[in-house]
Amino acid sequence: MPKLPKELEKAVLSLPAKEKDKLLIRLIGKNELLIQQLYFQLLEDESDLPHKRAEIKNLILKVSKMYHDTPGWMMMDMRDLNGRITQHVKITKDKYGEVELTLYLLNTFFDNQLPNLEHYSGKSDTISLYIAKRTEFLLKKLPKLHEDYFVEFDRDINKLLERIHKYCPAYYARQMQLPKSWEY
Repeated sequence: MPKLPKELEKAVLSLPAKEKDKLLIRLIGKNELLIQQLYFQLLEDESDLPHKRAEIKNLILKVSKMYHDTPGWMMMDMRDLNGRITQHVKITKDKYGEVELTLYLLNTFFDNQLPNLEHYSGKSDTISLYIAKRTEFLLKKLPKLHEDYFVEFDRDINKLLERIHKYCPAYYARQMQLPKSWEY
């Protein structure tokens, strides 16, 4: 993003309030992410987060139950869903939801797509690496949350770690030295 020259910044700040407001509204209207962030900050609040998380969880569950004839197609869906989680976090700054939803995404696909994730093959190589990297991401994010939340994730993170060491991501889990269990 280009830096605003000081003299332009001073000139904009000296504009009459009505002109500044018009300019501000025009600029905000050109940035969809900013619109969504402002909408959340100004018209919603943290009490809306459970509903927003539930919407994403419902979508994850729905997509995870769809027929995926190859691990590649399944990975495309997982990446799309992960993008929705990332968008949610950019809008709401919901660090707890980022961990919760990513963990839910991975475990739900193991629950509903085990035949595609059970055995390592050339077709499952890419998704195996993807799942291992997402798990590594979770293990880095989890300690950044308040320790009171650890008990809420303990069962699900250990379930995921067991699965990545048992099924197709096992090679990458070992290579990345991911733990077989997590303790807080």
